[in-house]
Amino acid sequence: MQFMERRGRRPVFSLRAIRGAVQIDRDSQGQIADATVEMIRALIARNGLKIDDLISFFFTVTPDLTSEIPTLAAAEAGWAHVPMLCAAEMESTQMIPRTVRVLVHVHWRNRHRNPSHAYLSGTTSKRPEPSQVVGQPVGMGSLQSPGTDRS
Repeated sequence: MQFMERRGRRPVFSLRAIRGAVQIDRDSQGQIADATVEMIRALIARNGLKIDDLISFFFTVTPDLTSEIPTLAAAEAGWAHVPMLCAAEMESTQMIPRTVRVLVHVHWRNRHRNPSHAYLSGTTSKRPEPSQVVGQPVGMGSLQSPGTDRS
């Protein structure tokens, strides 16, 4: 989605999604809240975002985090005007434990560079290699990518 200037019909900004993740040491209200705020601040700073650039936050938490809801922490930190949603991730052998993730939708004004994602302590943008996965999640054995043969 792009918004256009009236005269030149050039894009002023486009809709972009920026990812962030942070791993928590232990399931506590304070640690989840602090890490959530740190992650959002890092995304805003790395990307030079302004408050008006923020469209929405979509948080996920791993099933082992139950002491705090990231949306509450973000709202209390000053982003209550931004629409937010939070969901629990499904349990998987590939998940990084005690992790809060966010997908931030923004008005992207910088046409000359791509957004910078923020993977903080203990997280990565990549999934583990198949050789690092201990087992397969229940019920996932029959799923394949199109055109792959696992025999």
